[in-house]
Amino acid sequence: MTDGQWVSLFSGGKDSSWALYRALEEGLDVARLVTVHPEGDSYMYHVPATRLASLAAESIGVPLVDIEPADFEAAAASESGEQGDTELEPLEAALADIADDLDGGLAGVTAGAVESEYQTSRIEAMAERLGCEVFAPLWQRDPRDLADEMLAAGFEITIVQVAAYGLDESWLGRTLDREALDELEALNEEYGVHVLGEGGEFETFVTDGPHMSRPIELEYDTVWNGDRGHLEITSASLGD
Repeated sequence: MTDGQWVSLFSGGKDSSWALYRALEEGLDVARLVTVHPEGDSYMYHVPATRLASLAAESIGVPLVDIEPADFEAAAASESGEQGDTELEPLEAALADIADDLDGGLAGVTAGAVESEYQTSRIEAMAERLGCEVFAPLWQRDPRDLADEMLAAGFEITIVQVAAYGLDESWLGRTLDREALDELEALNEEYGVHVLGEGGEFETFVTDGPHMSRPIELEYDTVWNGDRGHLEITSASLGD
């Protein structure tokens, strides 16, 4: 690994949280978390519940940098590759600025991609331009093995959004435990639902883990629109 400090690309979801946790376990000096808050849909970024990332950062004890880009207008995009490159621009600019404040500069970034070549190739290209490394411990791992490792480590994971056949309103607010994973494996065989939601079938938020000093307590309403839904967070705070 190179000299300098690390930045974790962080949404508060399970994948980016696991990448951060593994980086800390490996002894990487993670000095900042960075959360991008898209106004609308996004090709590159996790969208739901990103405002909760500040609570997670407080519990983890690493300063958070928020990036507030203009609406990416992803729904109107005609070319996905160009859209992804455009969406990466504010993150790359922010990382270049952050690097000036890090001890020894920017050593690398952590990323939570599992199978998305679309996202990973762009993050790797960005890192090359910035002269830093990428730590992607989930990349091309078996999804169920990864999920089991997260649970074994003590991650508490809440499903905050669903959008796939087989996932009804009862999944909103559900804890991603081994029973849920068994059901997701069955849904994978029946409908092709990715066990980790890599295709956007569901989104998550990590409310507790071994890298967090205090759990995050959520209160919410469920919002359901025909075949998809999300949690409307009404209150969020750090517990004891």
